[in-house]
Amino acid sequence: MKITFFSTQPYDRESFLKHQTDSCFELVFLEAKLTEHTVSLAQGSKVVCVFVNDMLDAGVIHQLSRLSVQLIALRCAGFNNVDLAAARACNIQVVRVPAYSPHAVAEHALAMIMTLNRKTHKAYNRIREQNFSLNGLLGFDLYQKTVGVIGTGHIGEVFCRILHGLGCNILACDPVKKPAVEAMGVPYTSMDELFARCDILSLHCPLNETTRYLINSTTIAQMKTGVMLINTSRGGLIDSKAIITGLKSGKIGYLGIDVYEQEADLFFQNLSEHILQDDIIARLMTFPNVLITAHQGFFTQEALDQIARSTLDSIKQWVNGEILTNEIRQ
Repeated sequence: MKITFFSTQPYDRESFLKHQTDSCFELVFLEAKLTEHTVSLAQGSKVVCVFVNDMLDAGVIHQLSRLSVQLIALRCAGFNNVDLAAARACNIQVVRVPAYSPHAVAEHALAMIMTLNRKTHKAYNRIREQNFSLNGLLGFDLYQKTVGVIGTGHIGEVFCRILHGLGCNILACDPVKKPAVEAMGVPYTSMDELFARCDILSLHCPLNETTRYLINSTTIAQMKTGVMLINTSRGGLIDSKAIITGLKSGKIGYLGIDVYEQEADLFFQNLSEHILQDDIIARLMTFPNVLITAHQGFFTQEALDQIARSTLDSIKQWVNGEILTNEIRQ
């Protein structure tokens, strides 16, 4: 059975081939993103495997249906790029990887906090130029700082554990209170209180209609002056234009983003020889207190192994007519 993979990199091929144990599967790896212009490349496949920046709107899904595709396998946790109603209408099932490595993303969020705070990226460049001055590298103790965690799913819970170990005061906000988080002594509170009290805010919630542009001009105004904002979840949680205004005014003292709303045309590509066409991210890159990584949070060996195993297991369940453990049924 042919399975077509879109948006693949060499590491995707390596991890899936490493964990491929079913000789009946023919894995076809494509670098191209899945769009209305590339959907025809799925010809002959019953299954397509896609990633975060593949576009599975109603038009693409109807074309997949006409090509006799019956299963969409997301090799990621988020599914905001999939029109689930269209998939249901076309009788196409959708599976995902709900928990590939929460430690990978949570640890990356911490790395962004530490880098922005202690400015190790700047120190590294200075030392290479034989500049041993400490001026401009002043940081602060994370100990006893108040950190707001928005979203306490698998990743948010691990992030809370990490920050708890550093002696931070943690506040959480999530529609569903998690006993394991409360057992750490982390109180749940309202979004308004979280914005008002926290020195650092870290986003770990999904992107949906209620969370889109969660960080906007109104919510930024509620935050403490000089707040540090970290987003390793989904780019659409943040209104980038409002963020730029907040950075210019000093309301936002630090920004770390591993995701970006318009990342589909940028991330996972080498554009070093091209003129950057995205004026918003180009502006963000000019701020000395902004750190951008290109959707790197998931990128550990353990996570890649789990993504491959989980995705292939879901496909095997589908082939065998079993209940799909990781099916999205919304």
